[in-house]
Amino acid sequence: MSVSLVYAVLFYAATAILVGGLIYRIRVYARTPVPLKIPTTPAPTTRTGVLFRMFREITVFESLFKSNKWIWLFGWLFHFTMLLVLLRHLRYFTHPVWFWVDLIQPFGIYAGFGMAAGLLGLWARRFLVDRVRYISSLSDHLMLILLIAIAITGLLMSFVPEWRTDIVALKAFMLGLLYFDWQPLPEDPMLMIHLGLVATLMMIFPISKLLHAPGVFFSPTRNQIDNPREKRLLSAWAAKLESSE
Repeated sequence: MSVSLVYAVLFYAATAILVGGLIYRIRVYARTPVPLKIPTTPAPTTRTGVLFRMFREITVFESLFKSNKWIWLFGWLFHFTMLLVLLRHLRYFTHPVWFWVDLIQPFGIYAGFGMAAGLLGLWARRFLVDRVRYISSLSDHLMLILLIAIAITGLLMSFVPEWRTDIVALKAFMLGLLYFDWQPLPEDPMLMIHLGLVATLMMIFPISKLLHAPGVFFSPTRNQIDNPREKRLLSAWAAKLESSE
């Protein structure tokens, strides 16, 4: 079996696990009962206020900023630069490349340094802060190592001439996966390591702590309106009990 076929099957399997796992977990989150009004105060008293609060939470990590400035700095740096890196990689999946993806290429290529710096800061926190070190498990460290390895291998391919790959052939391979027209994958060791790490991340994402990404939308401390006096919160199972009495 050729290397190209192995990686094609690997990415199809990783995508199926990622999408299926996310759908399952989001379904579990959506069906989990919330029997209490527990928005973190001061909380908005209108639905519009909740929307603005959620927007601030997912864009600037408002609650983390209020809690710990150093963790916020490394966390926001990692997430923002990772977003730039992911958007930059859209050039491998689009033809012709969208104009705004072209515009962010110079920023995206250097964003990898910010991504690695943010991850290293978050990892150092798990060693240097006593209470965080106490609750850190092996999986926490392994997840950070995986993300750091993805960032570093990507940077090596971008800035070390000996480890660069044929991006035209790589794009042909990625587009071939989308259209089920498999093309040869450049058999460069650093590229294969990088793609293998990415596929691994995709497969473990639905069962990892990284699920805080979709989970924040279902957090009752963030998505609830602070109106317990105006409107009683009655979960479905409690309403069923009341109706049976």
